[in-house]
Amino acid sequence: MTPGLVLLLALLSALTALATLGAPEARAAEGEPSVSLSKKEAGKGGEITVSGDGWRPETLLTLLICGEATPEQGVAGGTNSCANADGRAVTTDEKGAFSKKLPVAEPPKPCPCVVHVATVTGEQALADAEFAVAGHPTAPLPRRTGGGKLAVLATTRLEGDSSLLTWFGAPPARQLVLTVGNLGTDPVKDPVFAIGTAHGVYAPQWEERQWRGTVAPGGRAQVKLPVELSAGAHGDYQISLRYGKRVLAEQPWGVGRPWGVTLFWVLLCLVVPAAVFRTGMAVVDRVRPRPAGSAAHRRRRTKPPGTPERGPEPAGALPWFTPDSAPYRAPASAPHSAPNSPPDSAPLENRSTTKGQP
Repeated sequence: MTPGLVLLLALLSALTALATLGAPEARAAEGEPSVSLSKKEAGKGGEITVSGDGWRPETLLTLLICGEATPEQGVAGGTNSCANADGRAVTTDEKGAFSKKLPVAEPPKPCPCVVHVATVTGEQALADAEFAVAGHPTAPLPRRTGGGKLAVLATTRLEGDSSLLTWFGAPPARQLVLTVGNLGTDPVKDPVFAIGTAHGVYAPQWEERQWRGTVAPGGRAQVKLPVELSAGAHGDYQISLRYGKRVLAEQPWGVGRPWGVTLFWVLLCLVVPAAVFRTGMAVVDRVRPRPAGSAAHRRRRTKPPGTPERGPEPAGALPWFTPDSAPYRAPASAPHSAPNSPPDSAPLENRSTTKGQP
């Protein structure tokens, strides 16, 4: 063997050793998130320590004990199979690791059970670790169709329009429409989707929606799922569709502000003070004291029963007219004089002289 060939073989051996040493670190950095438990079995009321590695740095995670689940098949019934009230939250460090104590609680579904760890924000990632709850019932896993696989074949869209009630704060509602295809070998019957609604930087809130129908292997179907927000919702929302552990589609939704609610409060602030002011002025006008000779006081006096209604009082008697005396009649010598004209001084003197004679 020549010295050059020996040197070449030694160089190749050194390169192979360096590659072998660096491979585990690379796989650990690029591998999936992992979860480990301090105990594989514990009873209700106990406590275990959950540790993890390979997660995204500074990411919020949820820790749950779930029933009807295995690390291979995941949680069959979703979060409805988990003890959600006794779950815990933890944030990973800068290296993507965490360690958190979790109280042992009985899930609503029978075992086999797992400790389910999933991300809350950002890209979805999850991992399960097998765990046994001592004293909890055990049952076989529900039968699943293993060959069906759905995928979105067309762009998703939101159909529908807002009604007049939405302008006054009613919950906005739409229909998420998409076309899915079955890429597996078994039919998918009545698939259960999860619809998530996210507003701003908050994590999506997931709700399950079941679509009634069957998608044959290699076939396609149009799926329509109802989407509804909370009352008074407005702003920019992100609608996500998930099937199993995979997010199939995301659709933005801009919701207008319910200006009818604002208009209602503006009118309420204007009408109510005006009505209160008018009511208060009417009460003050009724209860304030009035002078005895005022017209309002006379109207408010009560009349004795049987008193006839009197007309308006005369402005005043004429100087030559006395209501108690007989009406004046003009003398015969003056037929053309006005009936109400006063007599001249001569007849008045003659009449007074005649009246004084014996």
